[in-house]
Amino acid sequence: MSVLDVIQAGLVPYPDALAWQRQLAEDRIAGRLSRDVLLLLEHPPVVTFGRNSQVSHLLQPDGIDVFEVERGGDVTFHGPGQLVGYPILDLGAYKKDLHWYLRTLEQALIYALALLDIPAERNPGFTGVWTRRRKIASIGIHVKQWVTWHGFALNVTTDLAHFDRIVPCGIQGVQMTSVERELRNGKRETVWRESVDAVLQGFERAFGVSVSHSKECARQSLSFRTAHAEPRL
Repeated sequence: MSVLDVIQAGLVPYPDALAWQRQLAEDRIAGRLSRDVLLLLEHPPVVTFGRNSQVSHLLQPDGIDVFEVERGGDVTFHGPGQLVGYPILDLGAYKKDLHWYLRTLEQALIYALALLDIPAERNPGFTGVWTRRRKIASIGIHVKQWVTWHGFALNVTTDLAHFDRIVPCGIQGVQMTSVERELRNGKRETVWRESVDAVLQGFERAFGVSVSHSKECARQSLSFRTAHAEPRL
């Protein structure tokens, strides 16, 4: 069974996380990184455009940073309370098939939500995960030499009002939801931890891996955060 190293990095500014995952992907391609990695983190409020985005899908551009990136998909929002996952996987060890990878990412999240007692499913013709006809998770990926980066965003305790800024994923009329909203009686102080645990179990089941919180990954996280820390005045 392959080992997937997990780094839980907390709140990371989007440009720092983008540089981080790009570097990890290059290291995986070059063989400097011996195992696959899953970055789990949150972002301050930000809007990102994928390769298929339309500018008109950003409805309220004022007061928020916007980034154009290499992932697939349309416009999306990231912010606090959203569990963002960036898998750095060498698909050569799994299956060199982007369709398979997208469907397996969806399945990992469907398994995770089932553990939280939230019924989840795919929506034919669209990438992502839905529950009760509402979208709860978005997916956008990039692959180079069969190594992946970018990934998924699962709304956990996200302020869903932020999605009013955009046409989420370019889907007119889509209604966004979150783990917190779907659980209704879930305790906010525990729902994040339970969601993280569920996602890790979902990855283990969908990808057939064993997750590890290795000391090496902890050092990588500390090294990266130190190198990108803003100087204190």
